[in-house]
Amino acid sequence: MIQSALFTDFYSLTMIQGYWKRKMNSRSVFEMFFRKQPFGGGFSIFAGLETLLTQLKEFSFSADDISYLKSLGLFDDDFLQYLKDFRFTGTLWAMDEGTVVFPQEPLIRVEGGLIECQIIEGMLLNTINFQSLIATKTARVYLASGKGQVMEFGLRRAQGPDGAMSASRAAFIGGASGTSNVLAGKHYGIPVLGTMAHSWIMSFENEEEAFQAYADLYPDKTVLLIDTYDTLKSGIQNAIKVGKHLAEKGKNFGVRLDSGDIHYLSVEVRKLLDAAGLKQASISVSNDLDESIIQTLTDAEAPVNVWGVGTRMVTGGNEAAFTGVYKLAARDDGGENLIPTIKFSDNPEKTTTPAVKQVWRIKDELGKAVADVLSRDDDTRNPDIIEKGKRYSFWHPQADYRHFYHEVNGSAEPLLKMRIENGKLISPPTDLKDIRGFTRTDLESFDQSYKRLLNPHVYKVSITERLRTLKLELINNYLGDL
Repeated sequence: MIQSALFTDFYSLTMIQGYWKRKMNSRSVFEMFFRKQPFGGGFSIFAGLETLLTQLKEFSFSADDISYLKSLGLFDDDFLQYLKDFRFTGTLWAMDEGTVVFPQEPLIRVEGGLIECQIIEGMLLNTINFQSLIATKTARVYLASGKGQVMEFGLRRAQGPDGAMSASRAAFIGGASGTSNVLAGKHYGIPVLGTMAHSWIMSFENEEEAFQAYADLYPDKTVLLIDTYDTLKSGIQNAIKVGKHLAEKGKNFGVRLDSGDIHYLSVEVRKLLDAAGLKQASISVSNDLDESIIQTLTDAEAPVNVWGVGTRMVTGGNEAAFTGVYKLAARDDGGENLIPTIKFSDNPEKTTTPAVKQVWRIKDELGKAVADVLSRDDDTRNPDIIEKGKRYSFWHPQADYRHFYHEVNGSAEPLLKMRIENGKLISPPTDLKDIRGFTRTDLESFDQSYKRLLNPHVYKVSITERLRTLKLELINNYLGDL
């Protein structure tokens, strides 16, 4: 994990010096949200929160960092002294890590001085965007496999060491059962998994000898790679010989396919294993798999027990990045109140929703998610809350005519919870296995139509009538000033 506070965009530091010199450090609120679902999907998984909280706790500029900034010849000595003593003292609200999330809703809310809110932007977006992308990709793979066993082994194809570590962590949250990354296993407590490479088999005189040697070493964890020479004429035949020896000792084993027609070969291998009395032997498959390929194989009822996914999972595959952004939602009016702010754009989807906000997840009587609703969270005297038993009109975030009426007969749960208060962590870290378990539970609360790979149903993200009124007022004020 990168510790230096220099892990930020250069413009953050130039703006911050400007704020500091002009004594502009009043209370501000920023929110992180994303604009569109990756992979053409219907949902995303929020990941990276615990990593971010650790980074914020340790956020500081070292003496070497200050020396480097001084060498740029752009920053005043007094400002560099300010950075030398800088620590994050703001308040951070966030959804539970592992939550199923949707565009336009705040995943994180940061409250504090303008300078400290601004300075963490790059680190926050880098951490949350990448891990959310990989967790989402893995959740899609996990669901495509029929909620089967998915092994992540993308270390050698990941974007550098930190990318590999973050990807292993995020993939586990998204549904992977384990990782090939041994350091991630140690650091995060993720089960480590693996079989063998073709080089193991090629290092012996023949395939059967290679298989037997491996089985002698690891009789309780034997998985044999059977496609080095000829999968059906050689690999599976020699694997069966070794498998029978293991069976005589009460041991089970598995085989792995890493090339060829996975559906055809897995069916034929299953037939041969069963005919040999090795019905408990497992079949693992790999070879540039992704959720679309896996969905096709599961639909065809390929007899696969373990799915090994590397490159297309830990890199995001055909999706380069998660579209998270970090925008100012409110600022101090010079007194005790916060003024809602809005970014206005010719592209309606880029016009932000103003004010400090809460996100409510509305569920029906059966516990199924119906909609997420954004409300104002900046008026303690007249709170904009959603309560069970009441009927509401919920509006499209673009503040246009689209809306629906809904009576809350199930539950209405606020999703943003305080994680840091005045720079202090207020709750212990969540165990990674608990985050992974929460993700699986949360996915179950959504109808299958939102989770399908092809043309998923669009989940409703709406705003309350009070928030819509405010947004329209600010838009009209802006247009009136032109």
